Amino acid sequence: MRITIQLLAAIVVLAFSAEVATADDPTPGKQVAQSLEVKAKADGDEKVTLHYWLYLPKAQDMGESAHAPLMLFLHGAGERGDDLEAVKKHGPPKLVEGQPDFPFILISPQCPRGERWQPAQLVQLVDHVVKTQHADPNRLYVTGLSMGGYGTWSLVAAYPDKFAAAAPICGGGNPETAERLKDLPLWVFHGEKDSVVPAQRSKEMDAATDNAGGTPKLTLYPEANHDSWTTTYNNPELYT
Repeated sequence: MRITIQLLAAIVVLAFSAEVATADDPTPGKQVAQSLEVKAKADGDEKVTLHYWLYLPKAQDMGESAHAPLMLFLHGAGERGDDLEAVKKHGPPKLVEGQPDFPFILISPQCPRGERWQPAQLVQLVDHVVKTQHADPNRLYVTGLSMGGYGTWSLVAAYPDKFAAAAPICGGGNPETAERLKDLPLWVFHGEKDSVVPAQRSKEMDAATDNAGGTPKLTLYPEANHDSWTTTYNNPELYT
């Protein structure tokens, strides 16, 4: 009887482990939790673990042999921490919960509490997903809101040739990096009445990139405060 109980316990443990592994396996049409160990800095040995949501489009929506475009979404400061569910509060990871035909591979990482987005870590995550999920390396896009808007600007400034386009929302960047961004399609969004991140931050980046020879597009919402992302992410033209 003692052996039987031990065997049953082992079977239960194995079954539970298999269920957890299966739940986290990438599944087309479903957003699943993932994690990846990356270098904390591009030139260092220290490692950190990124936790993120991964959504894969359904095969029939992208063609059986096609490589899907990839979208990286960077959340704002309020969603930092260790509760991955918080990342679904705004933007694309919220939308795909009710939109299983979303046509992009979507990566939505979570930034640890008290930290900021690190371009070197994010690009390792993108490279991993491109390699393992057969994303189209010529159609990589990044977007983010508030702190994620700042993260978007810093990521494309660090890796301007990596992405096909970027859409920073209510964020800001360093105007001195504009020369690196002149060949990148940019669609910038901000609320004119933003009391958290002044719209001037986006205007400065738009003007600097334009002066550097780029052709950024700036959309300002005259009556919007900080939440300029809901309207933006609900706009089908953004994804087109």
